[in-house]
Amino acid sequence: VFGAQGSRLPRPPRAAAAAAMAIGKNKRISKGKKGGKRKAQDAFARKEWFRLKAPAVFAVRTCGRTLINRTAGNKIASEGLKGRVFELSLADLNGGDEGQAYRKIRLVCEDVQGEDVITNFHGLDMTRDKLCSLIRKWQTLIEAFVDVRTTDGYLLRIFCIGFTRKQLNQKPSKACYAQSSQIRAIRKRMVDTMVDEASKVDLKELVQKLISMPETIGQTIERACKPVFPLQNVFIRKVKMLKKPRFDVSKLMEMHTESAEEAGATIDRPKNESNVENMKGSGGRL
Repeated sequence: VFGAQGSRLPRPPRAAAAAAMAIGKNKRISKGKKGGKRKAQDAFARKEWFRLKAPAVFAVRTCGRTLINRTAGNKIASEGLKGRVFELSLADLNGGDEGQAYRKIRLVCEDVQGEDVITNFHGLDMTRDKLCSLIRKWQTLIEAFVDVRTTDGYLLRIFCIGFTRKQLNQKPSKACYAQSSQIRAIRKRMVDTMVDEASKVDLKELVQKLISMPETIGQTIERACKPVFPLQNVFIRKVKMLKKPRFDVSKLMEMHTESAEEAGATIDRPKNESNVENMKGSGGRL
């Protein structure tokens, strides 16, 4: 661009011209981002804590805490907790016995009462390190599983594992392998024993059998299979909950009430204490 006398005039900056044109076309460019920056909020400020209550078959009843967002609008905190599954070590549930640490117990939230989460048995498993310590060379691993329904309507799938051991009259050899016919016979006896032990009791009694130390079901299977081939390290490896009966609060609270022997003992009255009927009084007063 030249002036009147042929001199060159300064050119306006391109950025300023482009900004002037853009402001004219897009009105939001001068207002910044839509919505602005949100303030950083503490996520735990809107949480609330609940206590976990384990069934009465375990020694430690208050076994942990869980959190969830507070009730807001249509989202109710207690409804969000129902169905939540918790996995705990049997050692923590039975007072810190490290000999039971290889057992993992699964509890599911069935009901919420105040700040207490009322749980029920949901499954059982074995830790990987314990399982790996059992597997060795020169022996046969035998597994079996069966679906069993308890007397109160719970359908469970129970898995069993066992290993062969040397017989008393065995020749000096490291191996103690079982034949395929013996494995089938042992597996059949495993299934029959698990059905017999689980189908005649309710869920509470079955859980007591599963968490007992030493394992009663494993010892029963070992004795039943001894005529076929001697076994060792027989365990209930896993228990899965397949189906449950319709939810009943009274049935759930039976799992959380202690038996009559544990609840309390009878109190003997002192011998010098006499009944009201045998005491003499005057004017109707004692």
